[in-house]
Amino acid sequence: MRASEGDRLIVHGHHVGEAARRAEILEVHGRDGEPPYLVRWDDGHETTFFPSSDSTIEHQPAEWVKR
Repeated sequence: MRASEGDRLIVHGHHVGEAARRAEILEVHGRDGEPPYLVRWDDGHETTFFPSSDSTIEHQPAEWVKR
């Protein structure tokens, strides 16, 4: 899994009806876009996160990323 600052992380629900969790990737701490990532969840909470197989990355176009 590779990501850049500004990409969105989605952790899919494990049970029927369970909502997915979403976060913005603030910092990439691994090499070449690899985890761990510092993320800000939709509720404003910031954590260091190591994604697992239930996670996907939505890559943002470069012009959308804050500079």
